[in-house]
Amino acid sequence: MLPGLTGLELWAAAAGAASGGGAAAAVRWILAIAAVGAGAGFFAAAVLRRAGYIRLGQPSDWSLKRPARRHERRRDHSLPAQMLGHRKLLRDIRSGLMHLVFFYGFIVLQFGALDLIWKHVAGSRIAYPYYNGFVWSQELVASLVFVAVLYAAYRRYGERLERLKRGWKPSLVVWFLSALMVTVLLTMAFERLAGAEVPVTQRYAPVSAPLAKGLEAIGFGAHSSAASAGYEISWWLHLLVLLSFLVYVPQSKHFHLLTAPVNLWFRRSEPYGKLAPLDLEDEDAETFGVGKVEQFTQKQLLDLYACVECGRCTNVCPASGTGKLLSPMHLIVKLRDHLQEKGAAVTSRSPWLPASLWNRSEPAGAHMMAGASAGWAASAEGSSSRGAAGAATSIAWTMAEQADRWAVHSDAQAAELELIGQIITEEELWACTSCRNCEDQCPVGNEHVDKIIDMRRYLVLTEGRMPSEGQRALQNIERQGNPWGLPRSERSGWIEDCEQRTGIRVPLMQDLKRQGTLPEVLLWAGTMGAYDARSRKVLYDVVRLLHRAGIVFGTLGSEERNSGDTPRRIGNELLFQELARDNIRAIHKYGVKRIVTICPHTYNVFKKEYPDFGLPESVQVEHHTELLARLLEEGKLKPRYPLRERVTYHDSCYLGRYNGVYDAPRAILQAIPGLKLAEMARSRSNGMCCGAGGGMMWMEEKSGTRINYARTAQALDVKPTVVSSACPYCLTMMEDGLKTLDEQGTASARDVAELLAASIFGEFGRKAGA
Repeated sequence: MLPGLTGLELWAAAAGAASGGGAAAAVRWILAIAAVGAGAGFFAAAVLRRAGYIRLGQPSDWSLKRPARRHERRRDHSLPAQMLGHRKLLRDIRSGLMHLVFFYGFIVLQFGALDLIWKHVAGSRIAYPYYNGFVWSQELVASLVFVAVLYAAYRRYGERLERLKRGWKPSLVVWFLSALMVTVLLTMAFERLAGAEVPVTQRYAPVSAPLAKGLEAIGFGAHSSAASAGYEISWWLHLLVLLSFLVYVPQSKHFHLLTAPVNLWFRRSEPYGKLAPLDLEDEDAETFGVGKVEQFTQKQLLDLYACVECGRCTNVCPASGTGKLLSPMHLIVKLRDHLQEKGAAVTSRSPWLPASLWNRSEPAGAHMMAGASAGWAASAEGSSSRGAAGAATSIAWTMAEQADRWAVHSDAQAAELELIGQIITEEELWACTSCRNCEDQCPVGNEHVDKIIDMRRYLVLTEGRMPSEGQRALQNIERQGNPWGLPRSERSGWIEDCEQRTGIRVPLMQDLKRQGTLPEVLLWAGTMGAYDARSRKVLYDVVRLLHRAGIVFGTLGSEERNSGDTPRRIGNELLFQELARDNIRAIHKYGVKRIVTICPHTYNVFKKEYPDFGLPESVQVEHHTELLARLLEEGKLKPRYPLRERVTYHDSCYLGRYNGVYDAPRAILQAIPGLKLAEMARSRSNGMCCGAGGGMMWMEEKSGTRINYARTAQALDVKPTVVSSACPYCLTMMEDGLKTLDEQGTASARDVAELLAASIFGEFGRKAGA
């Protein structure tokens, strides 16, 4: 080192030479181009390797123009709202606003980054219009983003939100973003100190001017060698941090910056929650469903890289919130980790770049789920008392258990691991109620339920494995047409019982056809309406209301079969398709044009999935609340008697989130004089599942709090006298919850149709059907 010169002054001397000497300037060009080229190369390689892993999946339709369907959703309407308007993110207003700052802040700052880099390398600024105002905006936006970064760190480590992961990987982006903003502002401040006289309009810049004064106060004098060195160091640090972050993005959850827009654009055009049919007649198929990660479609695998690990899906999941192992976020993350590790093994191309850096931090082996811990057993054993005590929801246990059990095992080989069992446990698959709240909350368009059903299909159709209660229910449906195993001949027994109780005989379609007078409406009783004593009372009130309104209707009686929703959601596609074709033949036989049902599960499967098996799209399928709301609007039904009740309405998942029917049931309740409607904290699109969907109506919950207890507790929080619903499953689950949690009997469970009938016919008793 030369005598009298510090390291900082030597750097300053080099900086001065570089700015004035042609050879030194060329060196800066070469170094900058080499850094940018290396960063861009690593970035492109990381993206392409992950695209190669996605291509291992089954081919998807990536065409931009798809055939129009009856239920097709227009991409051009929802994509801008979700991607540019942050519609779903803003449901949590604080994190939504924070993400808006990140999103638009980085768009604005990219222009500044280009100018900052070009100005120092080329010696001239980019000719942006209103340049002085542009510089001001860069400083303000960088400061705002820095504040948002601090708030993001506080949300994760200060508030410690349950849905957010903690650890060094989630923290890394905080350091990256902080470093980017700090180096931007420092570069601007040192530029002021090291450069020529700045324009008057920039002299009072809101951030760099006071920051420059502060630097000057601690020894970085204007036009000094130290100021020049500070500028050079800050500039190079900003460039290197920017390029490092660029390389990191595709190798982290921040890959969603690229994949989320693509995922949203190519989301399925079919209706929400519609399951894809299996070709069971494919003679070349060795398995059905998904038993290996590469058996998912390429679009399903794209979902994995779109996930941002925000935890919104897990936060609303009824299984996660009641102490089950299933976490929708971890389901996606575990599938992504497994795809990446198996893809690397199959393609012999590591996902990590630069490999020399990542190989030091990534242990050898592969991720897999460890066995159940003592904490899991203790939680399962203590679940009943915990649920009865308060039935509060919390995802804390599920988040901790997933984090503990998902780990790298040095002796594991990714290509040899079993997808179901070692990556995704059966315990997780059978905890899902298929409520779709996870999908509704996801800001990047991920679809969790179809992946779970695809893996259930593999278990049921290929390996013949399922919980014993589910197996019993499916065997009963196959043999007797109902999950209880009651005689098939009793399916039409409700017709005579209805006549005895109401005086109205519902005619059979076969009798009406012989008479040559087919009705305008086919009333589909459904398995619950036909066999379940409690659901029959709802069906009878619907019969009375339709009769009062002058609607001509008939029913199939013993020709009606189970809708097949339960077998399909459990995974027995074969049984579902047999039931669907039998029902469609009966509908064809009588030329039915309009079907009304009291069951949202039947409503959903008829409306969305039966068309794949031959149900004409001209057949109109309605839920009884839709029909009753219209009859009220037309004046064909007129509530007369006031009901002095405080009613809270529980949204059925298959009526609400699956089909968007939220207003019709509420319109019926609001039309009843004297009735006061009190909404639960979680209602409409964010309503919590009752716990009966996805075949869970027929299976026992073996861990954590019972989901229907947690939902009933939410209903009781608004102090209702009636918990209303519009689904036989929900009615059963709410009644069971009230028996346990409402010891004083202050509330009863009633279907919307029962309340309307009580107001029209002047009958209401606290006991259902009294």
